Amino acid sequence: MAGSRTETVVITGASAGVGRATAREFARRGCAIGLIARGEDGLAATAREVEALGGRALALPADVAELDQLRAAADRVERELGPIDIWVNNAFAGLFSRFLDATPDEYRRVTDVTYYGQVHGTRVALERMMPRDRGVIVLVGSALAYRGIPLQSAYCAAKHALQGFQDSVRCELLDAGSRINLTMVQLPGVNTPQFDWVRAHVAGRPRPVGAVYQPEVAARAIWFAAHSRRKEVIVGAPAWQAIVGDKIASGLLDRYLARTSVAAQQDPAPVTRGRADNLFQPVAGDAGAHGRFGDKARTRSASLWASEHRLWLLAGAVAAAAAGAAGAVLLETD
Repeated sequence: MAGSRTETVVITGASAGVGRATAREFARRGCAIGLIARGEDGLAATAREVEALGGRALALPADVAELDQLRAAADRVERELGPIDIWVNNAFAGLFSRFLDATPDEYRRVTDVTYYGQVHGTRVALERMMPRDRGVIVLVGSALAYRGIPLQSAYCAAKHALQGFQDSVRCELLDAGSRINLTMVQLPGVNTPQFDWVRAHVAGRPRPVGAVYQPEVAARAIWFAAHSRRKEVIVGAPAWQAIVGDKIASGLLDRYLARTSVAAQQDPAPVTRGRADNLFQPVAGDAGAHGRFGDKARTRSASLWASEHRLWLLAGAVAAAAAGAAGAVLLETD
């Protein structure tokens, strides 16, 4: 990592939502941050927040689906902020639609941003990190990387693909004896503006399923993953439930989600006719980090806390077991 030098970080999808909250999390630690997104209004606002919190900001309008644009952005970061220590692949595109109601171009665009955007970011980061033999790359995944749900087949497929991509590339780095860490954060539903600008071929306004977390929870998980040697950090009880449930009873889960999940992902209020979405073009204006679900969004994750403190928890469990064993010996000798 960077030692005593200020860390240089790149965050994609930095103009809103989880990327916006992550930029603030790193800014509080005094990092120099390259902010990548398409929406220039949101980028400018994020840059102002980073500077106000004590970080350095470099706004870089770019589309992560375009490898050349990412390479040019990375070159500017290294010229103006220094060698990249951490690269956070956060940008994504969504589509709420039954499979046959989505056009091939829409499906491809979700894949280009959500999957290839992270693949391109990893390539660009590794091109710069490999000669230095240091750095961390964070893939931002989802519980849906393990368990697909209806109406989001393009997004789920992209997140599944990222998991296989990480396994393969991580093995290659280990084989090369590299000190670069490729880690992945699996997120639950998050209260971000995405549900108001995602493209939707459904009747009701898109909404997340199950428990929802504030984007600051996701940002803390990304910070933690970037400063550990973990392969994976799973955030929130719903993510664990989806992962474990799919391993135990995948077929039964198919039937349950078929009965419940289509309706659960839609508000009673209808999608506004002619509403703008950000699939192919950014939506104008600054949407911020938070969505419309703040009244029910959780601000903490017990599973993230346990992950962050697992050594202490392990030590406590060992101490408790030792105390129990010692007590049993004393009882036996009475």
